[in-house]
Amino acid sequence: MLRLTELKLPLGHPPEALRAAVLERLGLPAADLVAFEVFRRAHDARRKAAILMVYTLDVTVRDEAGLLERHAGDRNLQPTPDMAYRHVARAPAGLARRPVVIGAGPCGLFAGLILAEMGFRPIILERGKVVRQRTKDTWDLWRRSKLHPESNVQFGEGGAGTFSDGKLYSQVKDPRFLSRKVLAEFVAAGAPPEILTEAHPHVGTFRLVTMVEAMREKIEALGGEYRFQHKVEDFDVAEEGGARRLRGLRLAGGEYVEADHVVLALGHSSRDTFQVLFDRGVHLEAKPFSLGFRIEHPQSWIDRARFGSSAGHPDLGAAAYSLSHHCSNGRTVYSFCMCPGGTVVAATSEPGRVVTNGMSQYSRNERNANAGIVVGIDPQRDYPDHPLAGIALQRHWEAQAFVAGGGTYAAPGQRVGDFLAGQPSASLGEVIPSYRPGVTPTDLSTCLPDFAIAAIREALPVFARQIPGFDHADAVLTGVETRTSSPVRITRGADFQSLNTAGLFPAGEGAGYAGGILSAAIDGIKVAEAVAKSLTA
Repeated sequence: MLRLTELKLPLGHPPEALRAAVLERLGLPAADLVAFEVFRRAHDARRKAAILMVYTLDVTVRDEAGLLERHAGDRNLQPTPDMAYRHVARAPAGLARRPVVIGAGPCGLFAGLILAEMGFRPIILERGKVVRQRTKDTWDLWRRSKLHPESNVQFGEGGAGTFSDGKLYSQVKDPRFLSRKVLAEFVAAGAPPEILTEAHPHVGTFRLVTMVEAMREKIEALGGEYRFQHKVEDFDVAEEGGARRLRGLRLAGGEYVEADHVVLALGHSSRDTFQVLFDRGVHLEAKPFSLGFRIEHPQSWIDRARFGSSAGHPDLGAAAYSLSHHCSNGRTVYSFCMCPGGTVVAATSEPGRVVTNGMSQYSRNERNANAGIVVGIDPQRDYPDHPLAGIALQRHWEAQAFVAGGGTYAAPGQRVGDFLAGQPSASLGEVIPSYRPGVTPTDLSTCLPDFAIAAIREALPVFARQIPGFDHADAVLTGVETRTSSPVRITRGADFQSLNTAGLFPAGEGAGYAGGILSAAIDGIKVAEAVAKSLTA
């Protein structure tokens, strides 16, 4: 096949126009086009009055060599790359110790799947509960202000991505097309086939729940073993001749698991485990992350601002945005994890703290759009004293938000107009916040550092130049967004093992090597391959 890129057609074109456009673009008679299929579909809304659909297609023609010769030098027509996934090893007979995966989020899920497919029968330890019980526990916080510290948005089967927009795209380089393996597995587990072709695919929480269950069943059928509510409490590290090697894991229930190949797919909120790793001398370092708020507007406002008179067209769906501004105080403010037609959710995992995040269902048909509006911070500038200082910074502002919200897991909120004017909100206006268990109107300036407040105040009117109404007085800010990424990197070498502790394989978002579902899953595949190579060397 040949891959044809950048084929553009008007929004709302009839289905038969695609074939005609391929024939015209390639200069082919109809008889010479054997078949074509859509590989990727996107839209270009830079001109709201003339929105275009942009296609990448895989085409089969009668004379492939001749067509390539006629289009020599055309970067938009190339041979279709080989995207098939191939395993790097097979488990040897009589393997002494099974590999262990800590964490059942996207990274741990795919590390476990790849190891199981190669015959290594991994053991997957998850501190939280199975995904359906975890969902019930999460609703306890949202509906009744009851937090389950080991079963919530952050902890449990599926990881933090389960309660999100379910975005399945990433900026990471992917020369091996590992993302295709991830998406194909998701479709096999029940995701809509459209995620294979949409430029910005997503699945939403309800579908993610059933997908995670289906993938667990596949891993178990291949010999993998899940152990839920099995929290790793300590790491048994032996030191001999100046070298450090993992020997086993101690669990909170007193059990000891012999293990010398362990994937650390912890997630970005496993703060207690980060502390244990630090105490055991495992090399880790502070890394940048961001702090901010969630902002909400009616989705209809965003649709009109982005799509004009085409707002509501079924080929466009709910509009998204991506914004960034470099502020006069040297800080960068940007939108994060934008959730069209979604809700703001309570995402804390520790008592006495408030954390916000965004979530959407596949339909993206809730009233509001929301996004994190966050400020980048840096260890050298903002928390230079200790590798775990970023965690202390997160906890401080989460506790401030808990107090500002009234101490009930309600979130502090403020009208954008009041926030820009520097005055507390006594009530809310036209925009109804979606956060549960509730929003307390207040002054958000007590919930972030002064430099972050100043930067966001500067950025919001700038963003309104791109999206009219973004700084509308009745738009709502809700605090605080602190879990944008891990504040820690568990540093690893070229062999994917810890720099100073052999047998530990840091992976995914919690270890500082991914950001989001897709990149975490891809990293899980890479680390599983490294484990397999080590076990078969």
